[in-house]
Amino acid sequence: MSTDTGGARALLRTLRNVMAGSGDGQQRLDRVVRLVASNMVAEVCSIYLKRDERTLELCATEGLKADAVHSSRLRVGQGLVGRIAERASPFATDDAQSAPGFRYLPETGEEIYRSFVGVPIQRLGEVMGVLVVQNAAPRRYSDEEVEALEVVAMVIAEMAEAGAFLGSDGIVAQAGRRTGPLLIEGASAADGLAEGVVHLHEPRLVVFNPVAEDVETERTRLAHAIDALRDDLDRLIEDDALGHQGEPKDILETYRMFANDKGWRRRLDQAIDSGLAAEVAVEKVQSAARSRMERVSEPYLRERLHDLDDLANRLLRYLIGPQAEDTVPAGAILVARNVGPAEVLDYSGRIRGLVLEEGALSSHAAIVARAINIPMIVQAERITRDANPGDRIVVDGDGGRVHLRPESSVLDAFREKLALSEQARAVYRGLTDKPACTQDGATVALKMNAGLLADLPSLEMSGAEGVGLFRTELQFMIRGTLPGRETQAKLYGRILDSARGKEVVFRTLDIGSDKILPYMRREKEPNPALGWRAIRFGLDRPRLFRMQIQSLIRGAAGRPLSIMFPMVAEAQEFFDARDLLLGEVARLAGLGHPRPERLRVGLMLEIPSVAFGPDRLFEEADFVSVGSNDLMQFFFAADRENERVRKRYDLLNLSFLRFLRQIVGRCEATGTALSFCGEGAGRPLEALTLAAIGFRELSMRPVSIGPVKRALRSVDLGEVLAALDEAEAAGLTSARSALSHWARSRDLPL
Repeated sequence: MSTDTGGARALLRTLRNVMAGSGDGQQRLDRVVRLVASNMVAEVCSIYLKRDERTLELCATEGLKADAVHSSRLRVGQGLVGRIAERASPFATDDAQSAPGFRYLPETGEEIYRSFVGVPIQRLGEVMGVLVVQNAAPRRYSDEEVEALEVVAMVIAEMAEAGAFLGSDGIVAQAGRRTGPLLIEGASAADGLAEGVVHLHEPRLVVFNPVAEDVETERTRLAHAIDALRDDLDRLIEDDALGHQGEPKDILETYRMFANDKGWRRRLDQAIDSGLAAEVAVEKVQSAARSRMERVSEPYLRERLHDLDDLANRLLRYLIGPQAEDTVPAGAILVARNVGPAEVLDYSGRIRGLVLEEGALSSHAAIVARAINIPMIVQAERITRDANPGDRIVVDGDGGRVHLRPESSVLDAFREKLALSEQARAVYRGLTDKPACTQDGATVALKMNAGLLADLPSLEMSGAEGVGLFRTELQFMIRGTLPGRETQAKLYGRILDSARGKEVVFRTLDIGSDKILPYMRREKEPNPALGWRAIRFGLDRPRLFRMQIQSLIRGAAGRPLSIMFPMVAEAQEFFDARDLLLGEVARLAGLGHPRPERLRVGLMLEIPSVAFGPDRLFEEADFVSVGSNDLMQFFFAADRENERVRKRYDLLNLSFLRFLRQIVGRCEATGTALSFCGEGAGRPLEALTLAAIGFRELSMRPVSIGPVKRALRSVDLGEVLAALDEAEAAGLTSARSALSHWARSRDLPL
C-alpha cells in the first residue's frame, strides 16, 4: 500500500466504490478483504466481528481457509485478535507465534503466516471487531501502514452502522440490546428522584458517506464547525442563565482552552487528509481519546479526556446538523456515555435527571448537576446500548439505581415513593426554623457541607445553622490555572456574604490522592491515599499554603473566620499549621488588613493516631471535626473508592462506636467543641446514634438536614443509648440490627 495520504485517500475511494456495488452484506465484506489485501501486498486480510459482547467471529477472509468463515471464533481477550478487541488498540509483529498471547486456530490454516498486524474496528470508542493483515515472510509493518489500516477500519465501522452489511448471515450485530424492563445499579453523584423519558445525548448518528469527496471541502466544513463551537462556548460563559455561579463558569473557561488546543485540531486535519469525511475524522480522534481513557487510571487525565470527548460530541452536532433526536422531549432524562459540564449546562432547565454509563462522583459534570439540582447516576453499565429514545425511565439518585422501561408495579411504587418524598419535604420545610431538640432536651446543631458557591442557597432552604465543612479544593480543581490571591479572596468573601452571618468552616486545601490539581505535576506514589496529601502537602509547600491563608484572611475582611486543617496525623502538624496561620494574621494586620473579628482554628480528625495525641492538642484546638469518610477508611483499612471492601464496614460497628466515644470523652474533658462530618451524619439512624454517644454538632449534605432533624425531634436519646448498650452487652459486632429493630418498634420516622 502506498502509505502517504494520497495513497490512503485512493484506497478509501476504491473502498467506497466497492461498498456501493451490488451484492449482499457477505459479498461486500469479501470484496473489502480482497481490496485491502491487494493494497497492502498481503497474503491474508481478515475481518472479525462481534457475535456478542464477549465473542469474536471470523466473518470474511482473503487467504485463510474459506471453511473457517463463520465457524472460527475467539473470546475477547483471547489470542492476538482478542487482545486487540479487549484493549481497543492496534498491534503489529513480524513473528506472531512468539508474541505474548498468541493462540493458534488450526481450522484457519494460519500457521504458515508469521507477520501480523491488527487494528480495532470501532466507532465512538465501542469496539465492533478487528481488521487483520498477515504475511508469510517476516515483515515489519510501518506506523503509516498501521494508521492506514485504522482509517480503513473506521470506514468499515461507519458502513456497518449504516447497514452496508445487512442481509448477510455473516454480519454480526453488536451485543444485542435488551428490550424488556431493566434495573441498572450505578453510583449516585447527585441526590433526588426523577421519572421521565430517555433522551440520548449521543443519538445514533449514521454517516452514509464516510469517505471525503473533496479534502478541501471537508477542511472548510470542519473549520466552520469549530468556529461555531467556540462561539457557543463563549455564549455559555457569558450567559446570564448561569446565575453568576462562578464555578461552572470557571469550568467552561478551562473547557474553552481545549476547544482551542492546536494538537486536537492538528489530529482532526490529519484524519481528513487521510481521506475521511469531517464527521468520521472527528469520530476517529474521539475513539482514540476514549481508548486512552480505558487505560488511564489517573483521575485528572481521565477528566481531561472526557472533556475532549464532550467537545467531539458537540462538534459532530454542528457537522451533521439538526436531527429529530436533538429535540429534547418534555420530562426528559438525559442518558449518555459521558458528558462534560458544558453539555449539562446546555440541558439545564430541559431535563429532570442525568444517567451516565461512565462518569465519576467528583467529575465536573457532577459538580454542575449538583449546582443545578438534578439527580445524577454514574457508572450505569450498558445504559447507552440498552436505552432507546422515548423509553420510560426512573432515576433513583438516593439509591444509585436506574429503572429502564419499568413494569407498571415498579412505576406505581416509585410514584408512591415520589409522592411520599414530596410529603416528607413539606414536613421538613415546616421544621426549617425549628431547632433539632430531642424529647429529653438535648439540642444538636445541624450544619451543611459545601464546596461550591452554588451550594450556599441551600443554607437557608435547608435550615442549616451554618457550613460545618467548606471544601476549598474544589475551587482549585475546576480551574485550568492556579487562582491568585485576589481571585481567592473575592471568592471567600462572596461565600461569607452568602452565609449571611452564619458560620462557615473553611477546610484548607485537601489535595493529593484522588484530588489532583490540573496545573501541578503529580507525584507518583504506591499508595496516594496514605501519601503526600492534605496538611502534609501544605506544610511542605508553604508558599501555596500561605497564599490560601492570606486569601481567607483578606476575604473575611474583619468578619469572624473559622479554619480547619485536614488529615492531621500528629499534634505537631496542627501546631505548625496554626503558627503559620497566626503569623499571616499578624503580618497582614501590619500591612493594614483588618484582623478577623473572631478566629477559630481547628482540625479534622480523620487519622486514628491523632485521637491519641497529647492533651495540649485538644486544649489548644478551638474545635475538632471528625471526618468520618476517611476515618472509617483508615480505621478498617478499607479503601473507600473500592466497592469490594468499602460497603463491608459500617459506622454502627461497635468497635468504631467505642472509638468515637473515646474521642467524645477527650473533647468533653478539655472542653473542646466537637462535630461529626460525613455521609453517616446525614442518615437518621446513624445521626441518632451519634447524638446518643455525645455529638452535639453534625454536618451533612443539605438534603439530609430535614430527615435528620425530624428523627432527632422524635426521640429520647437515653432510649437510643440504652438500645446501643444492650447491643454491646449482647456481644454483637454491629448495633445496626438492634437499633433498627428498636426504631421500628417505636414507629420512628427514619
